[in-house]
Amino acid sequence: MTKEEHTDAAASFDDTDLEELTMRLKGVLDIRDRKYGFPSKTYEKCFVGSEAVTQLVKEGFAMDEEDAVRIGNMLLNAGVFHHVLDAHPFKNEELFYRFLSDEDHGSVARKPDGSDVSWSDFIAPLTSAKEKILTLQPEIPERDPDLASFEQVELEACGVSPLDEHNTKFLDLLHPKEWVDPKPKPSYNLVVIGAGAGGLVSAAGAAGVGARVALIESHLLGGDCLTVGCVPSKLLLRCAKAAAAVRNAGEFGVNVSGDIKVDFGFVMERLRRLRASIAPVDSAKRYSEKLGVDVFIGKGRFTGKNTVEVNGQTLTFAKAVVATGGTAAVPNIPGLKQAPYHTNASIFNLTELPARMGVIGAGPIGLELAQAFQRLGSQVTVFSRSDKIMPKEDPDAAKIVENALRRDGVTFAYHVKYKGVESRGGKPPITMMLEDDQGERSLEFDALLIATGRKPTVKGLGLADAGIEYDERLGVKVNDRMQTTNPDVYAVGDVASKYQFTHMSDFGARLVIRNALFFGRDKFSNLIVPWATYTEPEVAHVGLYEKDLKEQNIEFLTFTREFADVDRGIVDGETEGFVKVHVKKGTDQILGATIVGSHAGDMISEITVAMYSGMGLGKLANVIHPYPTAAEAIRQCGDAYNRSRLTPTVKGIFNRLMAFKR
Repeated sequence: MTKEEHTDAAASFDDTDLEELTMRLKGVLDIRDRKYGFPSKTYEKCFVGSEAVTQLVKEGFAMDEEDAVRIGNMLLNAGVFHHVLDAHPFKNEELFYRFLSDEDHGSVARKPDGSDVSWSDFIAPLTSAKEKILTLQPEIPERDPDLASFEQVELEACGVSPLDEHNTKFLDLLHPKEWVDPKPKPSYNLVVIGAGAGGLVSAAGAAGVGARVALIESHLLGGDCLTVGCVPSKLLLRCAKAAAAVRNAGEFGVNVSGDIKVDFGFVMERLRRLRASIAPVDSAKRYSEKLGVDVFIGKGRFTGKNTVEVNGQTLTFAKAVVATGGTAAVPNIPGLKQAPYHTNASIFNLTELPARMGVIGAGPIGLELAQAFQRLGSQVTVFSRSDKIMPKEDPDAAKIVENALRRDGVTFAYHVKYKGVESRGGKPPITMMLEDDQGERSLEFDALLIATGRKPTVKGLGLADAGIEYDERLGVKVNDRMQTTNPDVYAVGDVASKYQFTHMSDFGARLVIRNALFFGRDKFSNLIVPWATYTEPEVAHVGLYEKDLKEQNIEFLTFTREFADVDRGIVDGETEGFVKVHVKKGTDQILGATIVGSHAGDMISEITVAMYSGMGLGKLANVIHPYPTAAEAIRQCGDAYNRSRLTPTVKGIFNRLMAFKR
């Protein structure tokens, strides 16, 4: 069966044709009386789950077995059929199911848990603020209480510069100079506002299953990640890592004579060139011509519960996604607005290296860029209002990162109270007046980077006109299925999530597609969320932290392996760092893990896979790892868990057994 034929078949899965679909299915399934058990019991008018899966694929209702099971569960949840004992969801197994229409008498459709199907199952209520969802997602620091009053950086105002051949190519791909909007279709299955990671995945995913999609972006397709976030920051970090490797080559017997000079102009030109080379995959042309998405470049605004206006044209939708993201928030420090400060929105436009740089904010963005600029030749000072950096991370991990940055030459100021900022005519140098652990003082910088958090982009979207609740500090209000207070509108990414990561925008969008277009019931709280900070060493985490486990009164054990005890860490000279894994006491269920090391961001995925698949730490000990690799530290944590199970009683039995065999 071709993809086009499957799309045509799948198009019939509309809630208005549920009765017709039921009759079509009954026509291809083997429905008859069946016996089961000993002594056997007869179940009337049943079909078998595994046989139904085969028929769904054969008749073109599904593309493969996985797709058939998904469709079966959609129909089961809609009350079309149920397991004869209401004991199972739809599975590709020898289980008996019966159509509701074949029951001997009328009844309300039942869900797998035995309760009645209700309309509320399809229009899910918002999660109460007091409702606690059991999840392996950790608590992370709340956004700044004063965030709503912070000034929000407008990306359009920062622009992209300089306009060399690379940035010109970049802009031509992501915001063509003379883009002509298409004529709106009579209606759309999905309208997406915002073309960052969440918006692009929403649009591409929906279009890929045959939906009619419109995508609206006011600035650059690709969003923060491509333009002023993940991509340019990692390009900068890679150059900085190379500079540090040369400076530190002596410990490996590689002697480099003379001064180590960094060509900052070349570093930034490389950044612009490679960023432009990545841009085609997010381009307006690709989405419109190859993916079949109607792309509108302009400011989208809701004008009703099911309408959006862009560039004077009205788009009508069945479902919509708000994916406008967020931008840097600038705190209310006296004189700061008049100073030539930078945020992540403008820092990558630099062409000259600042000799002295101040960084306000000690989170991932501030620390990554602080280390990068220090290694490239700036003298960097990081300011924190608290007594630590990386407030959401494991304290042991944060301390290792702080020590690494100090070795690079970065200085830190803690318990900072900002008194004011001054500059001469809005140009460098910039003077900061503050009070910290060293008392009141003034510091002068050639560049000032603000990395104090991000503010969700909710203004000017007409959210109230669509019946969508929002908050300028927390963003769009959504339930656990990413549905707003308007049941036809969902929100994804930084505008609605506390986990402000590109990969969470991606997977949140996948969840939204299933829930918005395919009667899905997926919950955001069920997602297992890994993340990484790309300093050197990197810090990566997944699941619950120790503080979360204590707050939730969950008994646990922790197994730690230092890289100083791992052969690969020793030979690479990367002994500072560790793998730390928390398991539920009495089991090997992994509840959370933190890794600090040069490849922590890559290594954390092994633990994430184990958690997602229900694989315990003890079983990880049986996974063969190539020797020598840093990932052996994970296996060794598994070994430590298995050794912990050898209680004195068990050891005594083993000893007696070995003595007997001698």
